[in-house]
Amino acid sequence: MVSTIQSNKNIDYRAVAAKVAQVLVDSAAERDRLGGLPEEEIQLLKESGLLLLAVPQEYGGVGASWSEIYQVVQTLSAADGSTGQLYTNHVVLVNLGQAVGRIGQAEQLYCLTSEHNLFWANAVNARDARLKITPDGDRFLVNGIKSFGTGVAVGDLNVIAAVHQSIDDPITFILPKDRAGITYNYDWHNMGQRRTASGSYTFNNVYVNPAEILGPPPVFESAFPTLIFLVAQLSKTFVYLGIAEGALAAAKAYTTTNTRPWLSSGVDRATKDPYILHHYGEFWTQLQAAIALAERAAQKIDLGWQQGVSLTFEERGDIAVSVSAAKAFAAQVGLDITTKMFEVTGARATALRYGFDRYWRDLRTFTLHDPVDYKLRDVGNWLLNDIFPTPSQYS
Repeated sequence: MVSTIQSNKNIDYRAVAAKVAQVLVDSAAERDRLGGLPEEEIQLLKESGLLLLAVPQEYGGVGASWSEIYQVVQTLSAADGSTGQLYTNHVVLVNLGQAVGRIGQAEQLYCLTSEHNLFWANAVNARDARLKITPDGDRFLVNGIKSFGTGVAVGDLNVIAAVHQSIDDPITFILPKDRAGITYNYDWHNMGQRRTASGSYTFNNVYVNPAEILGPPPVFESAFPTLIFLVAQLSKTFVYLGIAEGALAAAKAYTTTNTRPWLSSGVDRATKDPYILHHYGEFWTQLQAAIALAERAAQKIDLGWQQGVSLTFEERGDIAVSVSAAKAFAAQVGLDITTKMFEVTGARATALRYGFDRYWRDLRTFTLHDPVDYKLRDVGNWLLNDIFPTPSQYS
């Protein structure tokens, strides 16, 4: 376990993340086989102090930039894709109040998070409209089912979206973990990201107070509220990059210690095989290019976030193109590495005890939530027609 660390801007949180990642990677294959709730992973994050990385200093947090936060996301994801996804959702959700909250809501939520070291999770899947919210006197009631509720079973604060019959957009609200009427259906049995508890949740007359509803933001004409979608999109990109980085590191360690040269290679060690060298050179080059593209997008996210409500839709559009390109390329490169890593490790590397298949399973599962083709279409539409991506949960 990592010792408890008080929020302090002077602490090297990349080093803290590296220590957490080492704990995670040592047990990642076993936890992947077991599946289940990520209770020990969340406890580890709480003890590390990393949950407060995205909270501004004036409210008791670290106040890291998005570029700094994304580096931590990448480090954690290299060790364990499930924990990387849970953590990246948390750091984005913590900032929802700043982006789309009404006056005073962000400050309240920041203070609550830092005071109690809370972990955030969500069930906001915009494509699932089965969850309904209806007025009930001076409050609301929520009934129905919501899928892809990543981490809600272990979340301290859960961001939920439900449909109101007279409003076009879903209503988003924040509920504490002990709110009665929410049941996890334990139906997340997917091939990858198996420790994210991303199954469905049933809501039975769950009450919501008006103060728990998020927003509306005070400045409607600003592009800033929609920037949070791009913040989230790029955060997932760094999960992709982390998983790919972890796969490459695992493959390298195995090749240098276990892989045998092929019969007709003419070399005495696998690390001298020209084809293996070629593959590794390609892997490393592609990954560095993907990281560079994502880091450039992260710099744009930082600048856009600093602008706040003065951010224009044209400026937001430029950021969106960079994020779409980075996310699409990271997905392509990551899937290539996690698939071809077995070509440089050999047949024995497929043994269950190594668990190397989890890298592909995790990345393949996570990337399917947002098709690469639509990302590249958005980039092409901007390049040929000067049309920026339409702001949405995915763009």
